[in-house]
Amino acid sequence: MNKRTVFFVSDQTGVTAETMGHSLMTQFNGIEFRQITVPFISTVDKAREAVRKIDLIGDEEGVRPIVFSTLVQEDVRNVVRGSRCFFLDFFDPFLAPLENELNTQSAHAVGRAHRMADTHAYALRIDATNYALANDDGSVIAGYGRADVILVGVSRSGKTPTCLYLAMQYGIFAANYPLTEEDLESRVLPRVLEPHAKKLFGLTISPDRLQQIRNERRPDSRYSSPAQVAFEVRAAESLFERYGIPNVDATECSIEEMSSRILDRTGVERRLRP
Repeated sequence: MNKRTVFFVSDQTGVTAETMGHSLMTQFNGIEFRQITVPFISTVDKAREAVRKIDLIGDEEGVRPIVFSTLVQEDVRNVVRGSRCFFLDFFDPFLAPLENELNTQSAHAVGRAHRMADTHAYALRIDATNYALANDDGSVIAGYGRADVILVGVSRSGKTPTCLYLAMQYGIFAANYPLTEEDLESRVLPRVLEPHAKKLFGLTISPDRLQQIRNERRPDSRYSSPAQVAFEVRAAESLFERYGIPNVDATECSIEEMSSRILDRTGVERRLRP
């Protein structure tokens, strides 16, 4: 298999470079990417140290590394651009055209994408995250009245991480309720969910994938057996259809994609923007 080393170089945490770089790399099958994040490159000296690391890897592997950059400061960016790499910058192609269109010089300030300038937004993000944690797995059903959306599905279908992502990224108050074996055998919507039926959104998953996930948690148990997994998935999907609960298949869907689909199909508005 073809192998390439990829660097994510940023003046902050590197999350933006990683996210955008990953989106591009997923388009190339048959290549194994070795990924290295180099965060907080905020000075020319740090940039030169990053260049030494990049060039060393290139010399060792005999092929130039790929660098995804979100460096804002031009002098720092130019140092890294001078390394023996294939350099891809996510700011440079867009800042100049925007400056021309807006007739305004950009600030070229480090950390603007992740700054905590809006204290109200920050407080909302924390409040929504605390809500998701407090209303996880049907633990506090009394709080469902405050929910924007309630995710329902079988155990290990991705409800908790999706709720947390909705909270942290968009300030959405998301609760989740696990459909138990008793719920599924009854073939009726759990009574505690009836008053909130319009807020429900289902997550489903392929039996094979669910069995793999459960087997990592409880190997060789009834919980992870093919028969049990197949029954639960089939019964949950039947429940969604019977009650008209919109749902999404989480089998090959990232949390980011699931969250966007949930918001699109429910009409719940984002309180925050990433």
